[in-house]
Amino acid sequence: MSDAQARELLAKADKKADQKGWFGGRKYDEAAELYERSANQFKLAKNWKEAGNAFLKAAAMYQQLNNPMDEDIAQAYISSSKCFKKANDLNQAVQGLSNAIAIFLQKGRFHAAASHKKEIAAIYESELLDYEKAMAAYEDAAEYYSSEDSKALANNCLLKVATFAAKLENYQKAIEIFESIATTSVDNQLTKWSIKEYFFKAGLCHLALDVGNTVGTRQAIERYLALDPSFSNTRECKLLNNIVSDVENEDLEGFTNHVAEYDHISQLDSWKTSLLLTEWIKAVAFGGKRYNTDNQRPNVMKPSQV
Repeated sequence: MSDAQARELLAKADKKADQKGWFGGRKYDEAAELYERSANQFKLAKNWKEAGNAFLKAAAMYQQLNNPMDEDIAQAYISSSKCFKKANDLNQAVQGLSNAIAIFLQKGRFHAAASHKKEIAAIYESELLDYEKAMAAYEDAAEYYSSEDSKALANNCLLKVATFAAKLENYQKAIEIFESIATTSVDNQLTKWSIKEYFFKAGLCHLALDVGNTVGTRQAIERYLALDPSFSNTRECKLLNNIVSDVENEDLEGFTNHVAEYDHISQLDSWKTSLLLTEWIKAVAFGGKRYNTDNQRPNVMKPSQV
């Protein structure tokens, strides 16, 4: 029933969009209202694709008004995006949010723009699995939050950027972000407890970047200790130092044992595990040998991952 009502309203909206008023003007405002009512009926019928298209038509009608209300246009685009996402038309969902973001940026509503840019990033990250675009979207969101002086929210987005940068083997970019956020967190009572994590992640990226040359990693650890002497007492710092020594000594067994000891108490996530299993670790660091089987390579993966 809802689907039939939706199509009836859609037909009325199409007719109203072409209808001229007394003075020759189109009745775009009435058409927009009818398109939105049609969209809501399509939603009740769970016809998400048609609902999204109806919201897009409503947005087009709002844009035709002599004094268009940007809020109405943006909200119609956002509503269309939600419907397209439910219809699994993810590219259309992204486009709807992008259209809304453009409006928010023009109006100086950077916080709203950032929030919806994060939604785009999440779609690329979790659904489309396009990590390049996810990284770019989180970077844009961080910039928008910074424009509103929302430093904590900006940093959260930048941490996602760093995570994806490392996943995409842009280790230098990841290092710069982790180290920058750590540096600005030293004197912040709310975030200083996260510094060891930032240093640890940056250190792992140094290990992957330096391709067997541990000098850069040792220098980085020294900088971290100068910024925060308490880092020396952390398990993260001890693991970094142990790994560097293992690599320098070509000690595969020591490397495996040190990582396993750390993982036994503080479980390594898949991101850290991936860095520890880079080609640098497997093929270069330990005497140029290649570890092509599970029995030969450093055993840093969880049983479920091996």
